[in-house]
Amino acid sequence: MKKDFLAITDFSQNEVRETLKLAAELKKKKGQVLDVLKGKTVACIFHKPSLRTRISFEVGINELGGNSLYITEKEIELGVRESIHDVAKVLSRYVAMIEIRTFSHQSLIELAKYADVPVINGLTDLLHPCQIMGDMLTIIEHKGRIDGIKIAYLGDGNNVCNSWLKAASLIPMDLRIGTRKETWPDSRILKEAKDAGKSTITITDNPKEAVMNADVIYTDVWASMGQKDQAGSKAELLKEFQLNSQLLAGADSNHVVMHCLPAERGREITDEIIDGRHSIVFDQAENRLHIQKAIMVKLIQSA
Repeated sequence: MKKDFLAITDFSQNEVRETLKLAAELKKKKGQVLDVLKGKTVACIFHKPSLRTRISFEVGINELGGNSLYITEKEIELGVRESIHDVAKVLSRYVAMIEIRTFSHQSLIELAKYADVPVINGLTDLLHPCQIMGDMLTIIEHKGRIDGIKIAYLGDGNNVCNSWLKAASLIPMDLRIGTRKETWPDSRILKEAKDAGKSTITITDNPKEAVMNADVIYTDVWASMGQKDQAGSKAELLKEFQLNSQLLAGADSNHVVMHCLPAERGREITDEIIDGRHSIVFDQAENRLHIQKAIMVKLIQSA
């Protein structure tokens, strides 16, 4: 039976741990061409511009021995030129897997519902699961563990923040979210994470409280793609949550700084922080490749 990866919680806790371990093993084989996807093609649908997601998936598919198809919004006009149902059914006759980076999470859910092959969420406005899986791999590399880690996420309660909550539903951690009431994460996802009872989850409007003794300090752009008309208002709301040397003085002396990129330098994070000795931002970027290869291996095996 086919399995999809639309949210981190589509995997069990054991499957998340297995995937992280597999990604670490695949990283050691970087550049080697495996035969996991030999003779298979993966359709990569992109409704948003992309650097890391597109290139890491295409390189990963190649390193697993497969072929990738880059499909833009204009080429299929998902749900406009053809129904999502029909697109899913047609693609399932051609390809072994579908990856999609789009705006509407509901469109992703509908695509997966009707597709007969595994579907991977490359990003939606609600969730960014591949990013957080790669981030957990990066934290393990630098901190030796993910369980019980103290993570301070500062800024907008966006798809990245929502995905950290999904991770906290499965993996025990101390997740502090520093944000304003106006920029809270999705209320349903927040409730589900708290109800899961795996992690300590705190939301505060005090950035100093959020970063105090934190092992990991994480931020993202304050206005995501498709929300740039809100950039000015969100910048005013969230200016106190900028990652700078003054704020990070209250963190653990061995803390690491993370940003999923692209960064708006000088807004949510300063140059001295993103380029400083605590930054592991570019390790994160690399690990998108390895974790997505592991996710594809798990899904193709299940299919």
